[in-house]
Amino acid sequence: MEFNDKQIEILQVSEKLFAEEGFDGTSVREIAKLANINVAMISYYFGSKEKLLESIVLYRIGSMGLRLENLLNENISPVVKIEKIIEFYIIQVNKNRHIHQIVNNEISNKKREINFQSFTELKKNNLKLVQSIVKEGQEKGLFKTDVNVALFSPLIIGSLIYFHMNKVLYGDLFNLKTDEEFDNYIKNEFTQHIQKTIKALLTYEN
Repeated sequence: MEFNDKQIEILQVSEKLFAEEGFDGTSVREIAKLANINVAMISYYFGSKEKLLESIVLYRIGSMGLRLENLLNENISPVVKIEKIIEFYIIQVNKNRHIHQIVNNEISNKKREINFQSFTELKKNNLKLVQSIVKEGQEKGLFKTDVNVALFSPLIIGSLIYFHMNKVLYGDLFNLKTDEEFDNYIKNEFTQHIQKTIKALLTYEN
């Protein structure tokens, strides 16, 4: 789905407010004020707050797809491609973890009718792109043939959510005191750990 510059600005503002105040705690009027537009423009572009949330998800998942497509065409080893995918995925999920939580809450509580079918289709498409990279590695004899690529996402997201849920514990274990230190740890040590874990699932033992 293509978004123009103004739509992207509205999506980014909405995402920030949804993350800070929650979906129910954010009004369309607040979004319009922060985006410096009138309320009618939100209705014109998106129709409703629910459709706005759907569009945020499509925007974020779509950017992941573009990154995967670019990786497919890079002249680098499938192993390096997998490392880059994991790094990008962790950065994106960590940066947008609040909107992930909101989406998961909306899916589970079913308080309102939000159509995430397009979201599901985009995730399926992104999975196919990752599977293509894995297949490339299998054809070159680098990767095992009995790997379940569909379970890589829950491994990454589940680990990241657990890390954040136990922030006090890991802050104490790794001497992390500020949000910046947590983000740097996730960007470096945490990402390397997940990369090693997934490569261990993919590659043959030496």
